[in-house]
Amino acid sequence: MAPKLDPAQVVDTALRLLDETGLDGLTLRRIATELDVKAPALYWHFANKQALLDAMATEMLRRMSAGPVTLPDTWQEALALTCRGLRAALLGYRDGARVFSGTRLTDHGHAGAQHALLEVFIRAGFELPDAVQALTTGYAYTTGFVIEEQAIHPVPGERAPGYDAEQRAAAIDPAYELAAAAGQDIFGGFDRFERGLAIIVAGVGTVLAPSTAPGP
Repeated sequence: MAPKLDPAQVVDTALRLLDETGLDGLTLRRIATELDVKAPALYWHFANKQALLDAMATEMLRRMSAGPVTLPDTWQEALALTCRGLRAALLGYRDGARVFSGTRLTDHGHAGAQHALLEVFIRAGFELPDAVQALTTGYAYTTGFVIEEQAIHPVPGERAPGYDAEQRAAAIDPAYELAAAAGQDIFGGFDRFERGLAIIVAGVGTVLAPSTAPGP
């Protein structure tokens, strides 16, 4: 008989432990110990760690999408709001972006929010494939940005070793002074997310938006 272990309890425990151990330290054995069960008990519900990560990402998205969300009327504002919300949600968990990226969602609870967002684009005159391209581009930018952000700052206020801009500059051949100087921006403040997001929105407007799409 399968152990009476609630899969939702496993996922909730895994998300909580993620903040303590990081993704690399999160093992099924560690989760089982926290739940006071033997590791094989988890395999009744999750065939492997990837299956658990899929469920964790789904729960992260479910929490992010919980409650009514009023989207702005323009696609520019809706896309920016969505990317900002995704970034905030991923930063809510240690290695949140790594957990979320590349996972396969285990249910379709996000479909309503996705439909509402796509509707904003369709009303603006986008074809569905172009609307999807806009959203996936924003998603890829946001998750990639946060992966780098969390690599440098695993937890708020803490900088991982190996990301010191001055040490990096000193180790680079002086002939490559531009590459050396770039470290200040590469490893510097991540408030540049907004500037990158503005580039994404402007690019969507230039490449994908129909000529009839209203401006911001």
